[in-house]
Amino acid sequence: MPRKLSNALTPMAVKNAKPGRHADGGGLHLLVKETGARSWVYRFMLRGKSRDIGLGAAGSGGISLADARDLASALRLKVKAGIDPLEERQREAAGAVAAAQAAEIAGITFKAVAKAYIAANEASWRNDKHRQQWRNTLASYVYPVMGDLPVAEISTSHVLQILEPIWQDKPETASRIRGRIETVLDAAKARGYREGENPARWRGHIAQILPARSRLTRGHHKAMPYAAIPAFVDALRARDATAARALEFAILTATRTSEMLGATWAEVDLDKAIWTIPAARMKAGKEHRVPLSPRAVEILENVKPLSKASLFPADKGGKLSTMAMSMLLRRMKLDCTVHGFRSGFRDWAAECTAYAHEVCEMALAHVIGNKSEAAYRRGDMFDKRRRLMTDWATYCASGVAAGANVSPIRGAVA
Repeated sequence: MPRKLSNALTPMAVKNAKPGRHADGGGLHLLVKETGARSWVYRFMLRGKSRDIGLGAAGSGGISLADARDLASALRLKVKAGIDPLEERQREAAGAVAAAQAAEIAGITFKAVAKAYIAANEASWRNDKHRQQWRNTLASYVYPVMGDLPVAEISTSHVLQILEPIWQDKPETASRIRGRIETVLDAAKARGYREGENPARWRGHIAQILPARSRLTRGHHKAMPYAAIPAFVDALRARDATAARALEFAILTATRTSEMLGATWAEVDLDKAIWTIPAARMKAGKEHRVPLSPRAVEILENVKPLSKASLFPADKGGKLSTMAMSMLLRRMKLDCTVHGFRSGFRDWAAECTAYAHEVCEMALAHVIGNKSEAAYRRGDMFDKRRRLMTDWATYCASGVAAGANVSPIRGAVA
């Protein structure tokens, strides 16, 4: 029977040991590499398996022989008690990592996650206004309440503290803020910064606390009755201002304000009377061709000398602002919005023409609600839409519509 080793090594042997494994006894070994690097290893047997656990460097500046023996002795007691020191070390290391991660996450605020989300996604958003609205609403309503709170600690009470004061008076703003909070918290969860349900989720959560927007008094775009539009266009043509030309062009094309104001000459083919709005500037994210009526072409020819870039430039350069047309309507003492003229066009098309529903909807660049129909519809009904928009331009130029009571409009714009 081989003799068990016990304290076989000496400090001098540790210093002069050649490359290889050198046993001291009791499971303690000195490992020497070809490079001369030395380290201590404790070998133990547990549950029928032999395992090694490193104790640290040996030699000058490392663990001394006496200290290595003490460490090995402590580990032997654990093995004798059925404890695997290697698994214990791994658990402690994992616990330290988890504690460090928890400490790091505790320092990640809602504002930090929101700013990171905006920076990562704003390039895919349609326009500068949308980007600015994200920043402004969070800065005005959200950050004062929970911007500096750890994102892991955001709760329903924080969300309600933001939403409840504005839910009745500003339903549109409140709804968008809720959605943005929900998006940021989803991003935080995806990154591992928080766990559990999203406290800003609408369905099955906030919906059980706050009334749906459909039950509130919603602010729709105020629209001028289509019967009054010819008289308004007649008065609009009498005004010598870029805003007046831009507004008339918006009415004739039935486009959204942002689509019209962002238009450039590169998008227009006057010879073919087509204005092609790129997908990046469309609400539905799909390219939209707009047939231009003779009057719409005439307007563009008149404003072409004003700028080589924007169709309707501001006096000081750049594109015209939304407020320019809104202020024009105020000066004309009219209680309606620019966007509302799209409603006027749609009402006229439905009540005064025989054009198919799909043609009218495509003229407004509305998304086809029926997914099956949308999947099979490849064309854009351009020729039919050209006839529709020409008829609309003719109607807008017809002066006072037959049978329409437009005296208030006449009085306001005279």
